Amino acid sequence: MTAEANGRARANDRATIEDVARYANVSTATVSRLLNGTSAVAEETASRIYEAIEQLHYVAHAAARGLASQKHHTIGVIVPDTSSYFVASLLRGITEALLDSQYDTLIFVTPTQVSIQSGRPLPLGEHNTDGLIVFNQLVSDDTLRLLERRGLPLVLLFREPPDESHIPCINFENYQAAYELTEHLIVNCGRRRIAFLRGLANFPDSQWRENGYRQAQLDHGITPDESLIAVGGFRVQLAEQVVQEWMAEGREMDAIFAADDNMAMGAIKALRQAGKSVPDDIAVVGFNDDLPSRYLSPALTTVYAPAEEVGRSAANTLLALMDGQPIHEAIVLPTHLIIRQSCGSLSVPQSVSLSAND
Repeated sequence: MTAEANGRARANDRATIEDVARYANVSTATVSRLLNGTSAVAEETASRIYEAIEQLHYVAHAAARGLASQKHHTIGVIVPDTSSYFVASLLRGITEALLDSQYDTLIFVTPTQVSIQSGRPLPLGEHNTDGLIVFNQLVSDDTLRLLERRGLPLVLLFREPPDESHIPCINFENYQAAYELTEHLIVNCGRRRIAFLRGLANFPDSQWRENGYRQAQLDHGITPDESLIAVGGFRVQLAEQVVQEWMAEGREMDAIFAADDNMAMGAIKALRQAGKSVPDDIAVVGFNDDLPSRYLSPALTTVYAPAEEVGRSAANTLLALMDGQPIHEAIVLPTHLIIRQSCGSLSVPQSVSLSAND
């Protein structure tokens, strides 16, 4: 891009699509195709275009038209899957909150991160939605910043916003809940060698839970055993496989803290296959309080995580944002322990819920 063109874009304080095309050395049609998501653009070309957009602070007129006059009457939601009870509860909260609104829900499922750097059209954006709810790390920071700059209302779930952005985030308490659950295993269940099944490394909520698990042990004079910490990936089968390997290798433990209920179910299955009694030999606890956890035998001690409430809060926050109302940029909903039989509790702290199967 020439200095003259660059100066004109800055002087006008609003870059045009022609300015972006000149800066990136491509045609305006190529810029339009990429921004509208109508066809794929080569990765190297897409990177140049997005660099131009960043440098020029370009706001696409398509976004302004979509938000101002060409409403899609659609809210987009990006999630990693729809098979888990947790995600299903989250989506139920979103859709229920939107029942009385004029908006439908468009759900995009992806196990991998969506990024502008891929060169592929964005699956959801201002070209087909009026606002977007994003689960965890499924959209890259640079893509979120770009969508925010282009005027698309966004709400993030279970993560922090990108630097220099003001995207509202909805979450529930992870660190403190994990801390209290680990402390319960130590103080009220007499457990000292507590294994941990991690979720996904790039999901902040998984890391927050692990941090709580570690700190509770340290505060009670226990050094976490790194050989008893492994990735279960929020998957029943993977958690089962990990615990099978622990049992085959003769790892010594008296409790397993699974970072979600799916992994706890896999752990219980593997322990039974190894001839271990839950909780007499090894206690097992989870996180989320998914519906099946209360019907396991023994019923699962876990953390109640308000997935539906998060969904409703996300939808209501997005509607308010789209309506120009003031919003809270960070909402953290409370969690609490649900003490059932799988932890072998010797006593129950007064600050938590005691539940046999509800």
